[in-house]
Amino acid sequence: MNRILPVALTAVLFLALDVANAQAQKLTFEQSWGQAPSLTKSISGYLGWADASNYIESNGNQLFQVNVKSGEKKSYTYPTSTSTEVFVKDKDIYIQYPGSQAKQLTQSPELDEQNPTLSPDGKYVAFTRKSDLYSLEVSTGKEIRYTQDGTDVIYNGWSSWVYYEEILGRPTNYKAFWWSPDSKQLAFMRFDDTNVPMFPIYVSKGQHGYLEETRYPKAGDPNPEVKVGIVKVEGSPVVWASFNEKDDQYFGQPYWSFDSQSIMVQWMNRDQTNLKFYAVNPSDGSKSEIYNEEQSTWINLDHDERITYLADNKHYILKSDKTGWAHYYLYSLTGKLINPLTSGEWQVKEIAHIDEKGKVLYFTARKENSATIDLYRVNFNGKNLKRLTFGDYTHDVKVSPDGKYFITSYSNIYTPTKVALVDFNGKVVKELADSKSADFANYKVGKRDFFTIPSEDGKFNLPVIITYPTDFDESKEYPVIMSIYGGPDAGTVRNTWKGVNGQYWANEGVIQIECDHRASGHFGKQGVAWMHRSLGNWELVDYITIAKWLKAKPWVAKDKLLITGHSYGGYMTCLALTKGADYFDYGIAGAPVTSWDLYDTHYTERWMDTPQANPEGYKNGSILPYVKQYKGRLRIMHGDLDDNVHMQNTIQLVDALTDRQVPFELMIYPGSRHGFGRSKQAYDFKERVRFYYQYLLEKPVPENLK
Repeated sequence: MNRILPVALTAVLFLALDVANAQAQKLTFEQSWGQAPSLTKSISGYLGWADASNYIESNGNQLFQVNVKSGEKKSYTYPTSTSTEVFVKDKDIYIQYPGSQAKQLTQSPELDEQNPTLSPDGKYVAFTRKSDLYSLEVSTGKEIRYTQDGTDVIYNGWSSWVYYEEILGRPTNYKAFWWSPDSKQLAFMRFDDTNVPMFPIYVSKGQHGYLEETRYPKAGDPNPEVKVGIVKVEGSPVVWASFNEKDDQYFGQPYWSFDSQSIMVQWMNRDQTNLKFYAVNPSDGSKSEIYNEEQSTWINLDHDERITYLADNKHYILKSDKTGWAHYYLYSLTGKLINPLTSGEWQVKEIAHIDEKGKVLYFTARKENSATIDLYRVNFNGKNLKRLTFGDYTHDVKVSPDGKYFITSYSNIYTPTKVALVDFNGKVVKELADSKSADFANYKVGKRDFFTIPSEDGKFNLPVIITYPTDFDESKEYPVIMSIYGGPDAGTVRNTWKGVNGQYWANEGVIQIECDHRASGHFGKQGVAWMHRSLGNWELVDYITIAKWLKAKPWVAKDKLLITGHSYGGYMTCLALTKGADYFDYGIAGAPVTSWDLYDTHYTERWMDTPQANPEGYKNGSILPYVKQYKGRLRIMHGDLDDNVHMQNTIQLVDALTDRQVPFELMIYPGSRHGFGRSKQAYDFKERVRFYYQYLLEKPVPENLK
């Protein structure tokens, strides 16, 4: 359920702000862009726990450990085991221990090692080189090569693009190998991209340019063939998990058991409606099914925290949204459900701490309010659920190793970040920091409000954060900037302190709004499931509802509603200026998908199925059929080297718009990927400013922003 601050409380807060602002000064230009101190001040960082009795505080470049009871503060350095670094420099691997110079481990700059990863015992470094998997012994420099068949289409321990982007995740930097906890084995994935279509990206540098070719499977295309292998650290023949790599399937991140005696492999069918866990024996590759989940829409193949092994070597905790809401379940290693740990119409987020001796799980969740995060504890039997955090805030917590204390950094849209030390009963032991500046009340800023708007069908209350102009006057009309993302389960409305973000435009007399739709994650998987086979439909329906709400207000200019977003947000922006053009007047779209058959298999088919199975859904979700409805003014930006949302998407939209001979703006950023390079970002900012002044404010750009 979505729970929001009551209107009466919001009114009281507004009244208090009105009284304070009567004597206040507006933020200067520098302050409104965060270039000078104003509403907040710097505070120490609280990085975690040195041990059960001492938390770690960062003050500039110094680290301290602080005793929770006495407050005694001592200098602190991380243990060698956690602060040893391995890295690539000049295409060779180096290792650096605390307080010593980096030591070069490889001597092969022409071969380019990737993703060096230290074994848990610190004795070996695993890495990939030219699509094969290696390790080296740190003490002797001896190299061990585990695979021999790496090519330009076969990769061992190095991800195929679609796995890197959608399954294992970009933070892996293509790494697809995993140390066992005892450091005696390595698991890895082998990818065969032979049948995956090649997508060419033209690089325009130099006299002749060149093609950058990536094996990129678009919706309905063949996927890479994948195998899961295990090798012993000292070198051994690869043991392959007993799956048929020719099957049309996906594998999620594998999880080693706590004792390294087995490895859990996530398997999913191509339709992404059936998830199975297999316990694989590293000695012979044999597997046994220990979990089977089916859903009628889709199942997310998470790359983190799907399962968490317990140290008793008998149980694991599963995270699943099979009820329509994400919750935790306690299972035996044989796959038997012991009991649900949590339940209800709310979402768990992350495990914060597990107290196996006391049989207590500490976790964060979006329970009190879908736009906030709190810390809870619950017994392993699913009883005695208790909220440990406080107030109507979003909390970022770090729990002590024994679970007796936690540090929370907390805020909401009205309250700058504060930090507190709290005990396991939820009692605040000590307020550690407050970022609110001493003269906070002396500044006059654009007021923010957090509320909901009923969806058109009355089934959902859509969350909204609005920032009003600094000198808001209901008798005047103001232009509006609506910032969105819009992707499935990817809401952006969070009740946290926003700092001075948007305050420049508030000073200039612009209303700013952040909003989420029914499938953004605020309403669990049962809300997200509305998008099944119909991307672009319900998102736009809900955004139009919010646009109607805005334009019904006497203080909103009826012809100056601008919508903006990047990637999926770019897609929604383009859809708003075509299919939704009766409700939106201007749009700034970055790197938009314009037709879902141009995007990758795993992401697109999760929601849409294949183009062959859902041709009508793909047609209705494309921007191209609605170009004939385009009006207003759209600005499109795209990086020419975007390897995620290919520039092909924008080119096809531009072709359709020019055929209609309608006005729009286009900017290609050479050398930029899905995110624009730093110099391009600076230019893009200036052009966004120009667009706002030209179309929303209808006055020249000030000199200090040119």
